[in-house]
Amino acid sequence: MNFKKLKISGIILLVILIIAAIIYVPTIKKAILFKQAMSLDNLEYTFINMDENISSKPIKKADKSFLFPRKQNIVLPSSFNVKELEFTTQKYIDSSYTQGLLFIQNDTIQYENYWRGQQENTKHISWSMAKSYVSALFGIAMEEGYIKNIEQTVGEYLPELKGSGYDNVKIKDVLQMSSGVKFNEDYSDPTSDINSYWEEFVFGGSQDEFAATLENERPPGTYNTYVSIDTHVLGMILVKATGKSLTDYLQEKIWQPIGAEFNAYWLTDEKGMEMALGGLNASLRDYAKIGRLYLNKGNWNGSQIVPKNWVEQSTNSTEEHLIPQSENSAHQGIGYGYQWWIPEGTEGEFMAVGVFNQFIYINPSTNTIIVKNSANKNYYDYDNPYRSIFVHLELFRKLAHGDD
Repeated sequence: MNFKKLKISGIILLVILIIAAIIYVPTIKKAILFKQAMSLDNLEYTFINMDENISSKPIKKADKSFLFPRKQNIVLPSSFNVKELEFTTQKYIDSSYTQGLLFIQNDTIQYENYWRGQQENTKHISWSMAKSYVSALFGIAMEEGYIKNIEQTVGEYLPELKGSGYDNVKIKDVLQMSSGVKFNEDYSDPTSDINSYWEEFVFGGSQDEFAATLENERPPGTYNTYVSIDTHVLGMILVKATGKSLTDYLQEKIWQPIGAEFNAYWLTDEKGMEMALGGLNASLRDYAKIGRLYLNKGNWNGSQIVPKNWVEQSTNSTEEHLIPQSENSAHQGIGYGYQWWIPEGTEGEFMAVGVFNQFIYINPSTNTIIVKNSANKNYYDYDNPYRSIFVHLELFRKLAHGDD
């Protein structure tokens, strides 16, 4: 037996183990700590301190901030009704674990309040409200000629997704959450696709590589079902087409022009790619500004930031499978546009919505914007009215219509 060779082999193995420990142990430790941070008891702190555990890119506030005029806080309506049920407004705010609530009407702040650690300058995670920002950036990129049209396929821009479920899917179908890609978005199911994605993300995996593993289960453009990775694919296209990161493009094209009052940040994976599907972190009032931008058809004080026709297409259900009561939609009672939710009704309402009850609600008929940040511990209980999108919607409508 050659003990000298064994000794050398042992040293090489030890060096490999040490290098592996240096590279992977901090990531694993960080991921374990973050999984603890995401427990229901810790959400209130975690949602306003996401950058403590996940990499991020900074978004600088505008050189000149836009400040909404304000009046003294109105007295909130004491209650509101959902069909035959009556809810006490303050109890609903408390029981949905609200951290921030902002009500703007006629371009003036009518009510603004904070709870559970959030303050006016706090950066709270958007979760899927970020999808609506990605949509806005997409419209801008098309106007600037980076993207030809939404009838093109994903594969034309992203050869790395050839052979995946996205290869021959039209960009339009991805925008409308109708990609046909097989995906389980159930956050309460530990084995779901969204939780597999999330686990890979926090352990340092590439979101691009995850997207390439997904397969198609039905013809694209025929059925509306929520697939968060659809938005990541849109983000990949934006980065490839513009040559800019989502963070830089957002700061240049939206954050600066709309006069963002505070700094923000966007979570990234370890490859530096933004979490397009939900990683934006910003203040309540700055979230309200995309509401104001879209309320005014993409125009900001005389400057057309997002093309008007893009805003109109984004906030209307233009296909049968996108309307609220379509049999070809997994989301009965609510419609969908280009990464915006469209409630059933006649007032032209639309919303950006994130898990755990994040909302940007816009009602053009009452000139209303409402933003709500939450850390709702009831979120996994699908029968709980204090986490319901539809009950929240009735609260927003009560505020929008006042004493009408």
